[in-house]
Amino acid sequence: MIRSLTFFLVFLCTPVISFAQNRVDPLIEALRLEEIITVMRQEGLSYGDELADDMFPGRGTGPDWQATVSGIYETERMMTTIATTLEVEMEGVEIEPLVTFFQSDLGKKIIGLELSAREAFLDESVEEAANDRFRMLEQDGDARLDLIKEFSRTNDLIDSNVVGAMNSNYAFFIGLIDAGGFPNQLTEEQILTDVWEQEPEIRENTTEWLYSYQLLAYQPLTDDELQAYVEFSTSEEAQAMNRALFVGFDMMFTNISRALGTSVGIYMGGQEL
Repeated sequence: MIRSLTFFLVFLCTPVISFAQNRVDPLIEALRLEEIITVMRQEGLSYGDELADDMFPGRGTGPDWQATVSGIYETERMMTTIATTLEVEMEGVEIEPLVTFFQSDLGKKIIGLELSAREAFLDESVEEAANDRFRMLEQDGDARLDLIKEFSRTNDLIDSNVVGAMNSNYAFFIGLIDAGGFPNQLTEEQILTDVWEQEPEIRENTTEWLYSYQLLAYQPLTDDELQAYVEFSTSEEAQAMNRALFVGFDMMFTNISRALGTSVGIYMGGQEL
């Protein structure tokens, strides 16, 4: 679940989803959020198979389990959460400067590259190659990587994603306990302790995935184009959008994780999903 909340990094053609018209619709369109959500669904379906292998090995990922996971990662529900949160969290924030940037030639190029890289990462071999490149550049003290790190610091990408992943893990445990997935009931304190013990590993994995992804996505950009993106992201409007997106994705993945935990608990108990 580490990949869930990366701002500017959340990116397949998707069916048109109808929502009530609201003020942030032009921004949602400019960011291609519906396409991002569709990629996240694909990631989620794959994660569901991995989860089954970890939690109940040998029992397989039959049609009941796959249908349950598919229902949890339902694109319209996911998109509704993001759209509704953006509308609430960005009240009073000027949308026009954001739409103008992301509809500019550079903005469209950036979003397209981010989406393409996210789709490419669905192939594990591509992700592994990107991880290898990141480790090599990290050892070499690469200047391009330094610029990407500046972008990540400006948008608080690592800390926000770590917090989001930990919230998701906590929600998963709660769902698992609610469904009777543990023979001995855990206390909230025990769950929190377990989640916090995962923090160093989550941070390490998040950092590697984030920089590997950005190095791949932004490779076609010139240094000047990437610097312009960094400077844009420091604006008041971009920072507000960044925070709003994290709130929305955090809420979305917390709900997903709790539903997954509940479903795993039911399945482990031999009940009908």
